[in-house]
Amino acid sequence: MNSHDFLEAECTALAQAGLLRHLRTVMSAPTGTINLDGREVVLLGSNNYLGLSTHPRVIAAAVEATRIYGTGASGSRLISGNSEHYTTLESNLAKAKGTEAALVFSSGYAANTSIIPVLVGDGDLVLSDALNHASIIDGCRLSRATKKVYRHCDVEHLRALLSESAACRRRLIVTDGVFSMDGDIAPLPDIWEAAAQYDAMVLIDDAHGFGVLGQDGSGTVAHFGLEGKGIIQMGTLSKAVGALGGYIAGSHALIELLINRARGFMFTTGLPPATLAAATAALEVMRASPELRHRLLFHACRLKTALVALGYTLLPSETQILPVVLGSPERATSVARALLVEGVFGPAIRPPAVPPGTSRLRLTVMATHTEAEIQQAIAGFAAVFPT
Repeated sequence: MNSHDFLEAECTALAQAGLLRHLRTVMSAPTGTINLDGREVVLLGSNNYLGLSTHPRVIAAAVEATRIYGTGASGSRLISGNSEHYTTLESNLAKAKGTEAALVFSSGYAANTSIIPVLVGDGDLVLSDALNHASIIDGCRLSRATKKVYRHCDVEHLRALLSESAACRRRLIVTDGVFSMDGDIAPLPDIWEAAAQYDAMVLIDDAHGFGVLGQDGSGTVAHFGLEGKGIIQMGTLSKAVGALGGYIAGSHALIELLINRARGFMFTTGLPPATLAAATAALEVMRASPELRHRLLFHACRLKTALVALGYTLLPSETQILPVVLGSPERATSVARALLVEGVFGPAIRPPAVPPGTSRLRLTVMATHTEAEIQQAIAGFAAVFPT
């Protein structure tokens, strides 16, 4: 089989399994609605949870930074791309996360695939939750450490694996804070206790908790009151912050080591000044506006209650992420298409993003949704059930 036939055969196999994906074109800003492929629909598929990507103060900061500094960083941070905006943003991130320091990466994916190989390697053990994000899985592979997967949020299984790790040089436990496809929250206090007992490091991916959980939106660690416990916190600037990039928050020594050894930091161009300025402004708005978090979670509760009443099966999410489980890839895509006819965009999520047999619609609400938009979404789901 030649290379062209191979590529065609692979695409055909994906289509037959209901797993072939296509790109859609968004032709407007992500508010409560978007123009999707030329049609306005209610948006239930955005990680712009607080609506900050369109906040006037955030936009103004990005425009001003572009006017003064231009559109690009021009080099890696270790050469010529370390804009002064990084200093302000990293200082504010460390303050928000309750850590000594922070370091910004070009993406959350780069942050996870960079830090895990720095913390552990050959002769070490990394323990990963079964439903962790793909960037964590890839970071574990790149580290060359022995990897063991513990059952989802099962701390007793985690303890059992830790008890078998005496021969390992170092141990690292990695978990999502808020699981991106299920919306549940990791049992972080129990994980931290297990780590303390077996002298293990803890790394939490707080991409979907930052800006949402905790009294001031600081995330999962603050949600459980575990500040100052030495938990390494990773997060993104592309979700609730509404910008782009990832970060690691921890001790001064950790950040210094990452600057010198994290390949995803060392060998990539810095972020544009506008992106950094926007993230800094968004972080300030986020921390000064608790009503955004309250509105976000109110909308989530409202939509979840209505969908359950309609007869849909939802996982027990505690956050703004609402997984409507439909089973097969074909059923998930069928319901998503029917919803789109009703003017509601609820994206279908299929393997490998979720385990086989659990294809779903991953619905996410936003603080900027109006009551009318939530009502339209509910009406859309009512119209297509059962399908």
